[in-house]
Formats: sequence, structure tokens, C-alpha cells
Amino acid sequence: MTVSPTRLLLMVATRKGAWLYHGDPQRQTWRVDGPHFLGHTLSHLRLDPRDGRTLLAAARTGHLGPTIFRSADLGATWQEASRPPAFAAPTNGLPARSVDHTFWLTPGHASQPGRWYAGTSPQGLFRSDDGGDTWTPLSSINDSPSFRDWMGTVQDGTPDGPKLHSLIVDPRDPAHLLFGMSGGGVHESHDEGETWHTLIEGMEVVGGFDPGNVAFHDPHCIRQCPTQPDRLYQQNHCGIYRLDRPASTWQRIGRAMPAEVGDIGFPMVVHPHDADTAWVFPMDGTDVWPRTAPAGRPAAYVTHDAGASWQRQDQGLPSEQAWWTIKRQAMTVDTLPQPALYLGTTSGELWIGRDGGAQWELLARHLPEIYAVEAAVLA
Repeated sequence: MTVSPTRLLLMVATRKGAWLYHGDPQRQTWRVDGPHFLGHTLSHLRLDPRDGRTLLAAARTGHLGPTIFRSADLGATWQEASRPPAFAAPTNGLPARSVDHTFWLTPGHASQPGRWYAGTSPQGLFRSDDGGDTWTPLSSINDSPSFRDWMGTVQDGTPDGPKLHSLIVDPRDPAHLLFGMSGGGVHESHDEGETWHTLIEGMEVVGGFDPGNVAFHDPHCIRQCPTQPDRLYQQNHCGIYRLDRPASTWQRIGRAMPAEVGDIGFPMVVHPHDADTAWVFPMDGTDVWPRTAPAGRPAAYVTHDAGASWQRQDQGLPSEQAWWTIKRQAMTVDTLPQPALYLGTTSGELWIGRDGGAQWELLARHLPEIYAVEAAVLA
């Protein structure tokens, strides 16, 4: 029997469509497949690791509105979900809400083929058990008076709306779930989402606000270490954090970042084989929050000691006058033995960081604004 060689797949979701980049194992040649859904807003594009061929795309279209598309053949054909995420009729006297767009997609546990989770804007949590065709709202979040209070209004989130994001399924336990709300804190369940508790101890908030109020907490991105699932990293509106269970208090590890750069940003990436190694991509979060590279000089920062120290990685990136940044889903890493990083910019550039980000190289330019980049290794 002939075994197909390993190859890479980059999934790029943008403001005006999606692109797939197929790469060889050495990451030297790339075949472009796209655009898909040209002109539509794609927030996230994910491959199902349980079968290696199913793709889900979170789209906001001009004629269908917010919806999910599914492909069972790596993007050759697509079908729209027959029942995309939509809020149920309100209960508990809560006001009605409408999904503006699905923001985050996460495949379920390896033992649950067909299960997916989706986070939306405004904040909502949804589950599918048929591979993304039909979606059910989780009332424990969407209809909870406490959660609705923490979510605030649609004006309280990021400029393009509040987000429920960073959906994490513990690889050891399908009942153990985590997610973040921007704004609204970090939340954890041990019973597949029936009940939840907050996980905000140690996290800071903007000066002058009460850190005891969950609504003021603004996690930007949360990641679980593949090789050490009891370790979580977080990029927050107010710094970079690490949490090592069974502890419940986040430690701010971003204070070791250079003072002139700071520890504010959107994406967080964890090494697939080393729990002490992680990357961030800082942005200018001062004054009016310009959300650009600090001083127009973009760079990734890496830690190899779980946040005790950070090193700048800018070789190959523009050295000046580069006023873009990276959104929270637009930086990722592949899982090859010597992993490479990938990032997509708000100016439509796709970069590869070879040797773990030591050397950056431009893969594509002139794409629409990039919202998300995911990488997968295909057999």
C-alpha cells in the first residue's frame, strides 16, 4: 500500500472570502485554492482533526446572513448548514437577541465524532452533534441572567462586536470545557456545559474598574498546552497570563516583556511539543488603542521558560512604517517536529515564521483583511 506523504494545509479566513494553501512537508512550495465565498465575511475556518477532510466555515453573507458552511472534501464542494446557530426565544424576562456572526469554531472531543462547538457575536454558545449541519443553543449560557449581565450590550465589546471565543475541549475529558468572553471573563465547565464557574482570579482590568465584576474582564485569547493540558496561557486586554492547574489564580507573565512594547495584544500561540514555549504578537494598546504594531515595527515575542523571559522575533518582518496588527485567531503554529508559525495581518499579508519564528518570510500579499489562520498536517 502506498502511503501519501505528509502535507500542510493553511486555512485563511478574511473579510471577503477564504483561501486554502496546500504546502509540501518542507514548506517550500504552496498551492493556492481559492477564493472560496468571495465577497463574504469569513470569521473562522477549521478542519476536523477526527477525519482530516471535513471543513467548517463561519460566514456572514449578504443574502443568507450569518451561517455555517460545511465541506466533506477539503473544500471541493460546500453545503450550508440546515440550521445555523440562532438564539432561542428569550426566557427569564431577558431581551431577545440575534446572531450577528459566528466567530469561533472548535471540533469536539476525539470520542465524539460529529460534535462541534461555536461561539458567536453577540456572545452565545452553540453545539452541533451532526458535523455542523444543525446547531443547538446552550441555554446554560445564552439564557442565564448572570451571563447576560456579564456580557453587557453589543456596544460593550470590541469595535466589531463582543465575542464568545477560545472554546477549549480538554483532550483528556470531553466534559471539561472552557471559553472566554470579550468582554465577560473566562468560564469553565466539568459537565459538558450544564453548569459553569468563572475563572478570573488574578486577572487585571482597566484602571478604575472593579476586578471583582466579571463584566469588566476582557480575555482576548486562551490556549491550552497540548503536551501539558493543566497549563493554560492567555493574552488579555490587560496583559499576558499563565495558569497551572490545580491552581485557580492567573499569573501575569507579561511583565517580563520590554516596557516600551508592553504585553497587550490579541493572539496567543502555544508550542505543540513544549509547554514552556509560547508566542504573542504585541500591539499598541496605549491611549486610544490604535491597534497597530508598536512604533510601526511588528514582531512576535517568544518565551522558552513559561513567561519568565521573552525574546523578540522580527527577522524578515518590516523594520519600520508597518502599521498593521494581528487579530486573535490570525496566528497559529503547525505540529511538525520542528514547527513553523503562520500569521495573517490586517493589511492582507500571510507570513510564515520558519524555525519557530526565527526567520519570517512572506507567503502571500494583497489578500483582504485576514481574520483567522489555522494550520493542519494532512496524511
